[in-house]
Amino acid sequence: MSSTLPSFVEPLGDGLWAIDTGFHRDRFDAAYLVADGGRAAFIDTGTAFAVPRLLAALDALGLPRSAVDFVIATHVHLDHAGGVGQLMQALPGAQLVVHPRGARHMIDPAALWQGALAVYGAAQMARAYGALLPVPAERVRTTADGETIALGDRALLFAHTPGHALHHHCIWDARSQGWFTGDNFGMAYPEFNVDGRAFIFPTTTPVQFDPDAMRASIARLMAAAPRQMYLTHYSRITGVADCAGRLERMIEATVAAALAQRDAPDRLQAITASLMTLYGDGARAFGVRLPDAEIAALLHDDAALNAAGLIAWLDRPSRASAAAAAA
Repeated sequence: MSSTLPSFVEPLGDGLWAIDTGFHRDRFDAAYLVADGGRAAFIDTGTAFAVPRLLAALDALGLPRSAVDFVIATHVHLDHAGGVGQLMQALPGAQLVVHPRGARHMIDPAALWQGALAVYGAAQMARAYGALLPVPAERVRTTADGETIALGDRALLFAHTPGHALHHHCIWDARSQGWFTGDNFGMAYPEFNVDGRAFIFPTTTPVQFDPDAMRASIARLMAAAPRQMYLTHYSRITGVADCAGRLERMIEATVAAALAQRDAPDRLQAITASLMTLYGDGARAFGVRLPDAEIAALLHDDAALNAAGLIAWLDRPSRASAAAAAA
């Protein structure tokens, strides 16, 4: 093992490392490496451009590529799984582990690519995500809800957790008493930490956000009494019970903001502006002391993507109408 880890590899203890994938900016998008008894797994990969960092982490830790048994995607959105195909090519002994609803998109990523292309455009796709490579079907393993997979002497339990996406599962690591949450326990950027506490808000990005399902999934995660959560955006957070309460309130406020602007002439602009106010005011109330311009720069892209997801939710009448009736 190298005496010095690369700057983008953060040791978390308990045989866990967070790897900054370099997507968009530093400390925005994390993949995780889990190791036990000489065996290893990656949880999420970032984009295709992140794969050299993941392999460099193995090298720095003295783990051969043959030690990697699993590449696990929390869900198949490209900031989490865009690099799966390239990583699987580099790790010929690994299985891809994915929610059954996401497996077909990893075997044939054409529809996944077209869906992302409609959201981001060709130039952004090429610049930010790179190519999507397919994974042979025989190397893909789907999970059952409640299933446990052994990694060395370590147990990884899979819980199907809709809310952010129907093809989302979270992974419970009994060793560290923590969940790998993908996007179902919100986003908490280190720049907004105050006295070690995380400012957290939900991700409602297109196209399957469901606030009721998200709340149920959060309750399920919390039922395990976790000591920590491993977020993709970004890295480990503690003080989980406090975070869960604030996340629940932020989901409620986010839905209310969308419902208030459901008939606006330009819903995307109106909801984005409402979310920027919600996030900015929330950050200030939390104790964040960054300049206003820096807060806005860090949050604008998320607000716009979350607004697009809220519009997709609003356009499912039965779900949005039920929320409006309860408001």
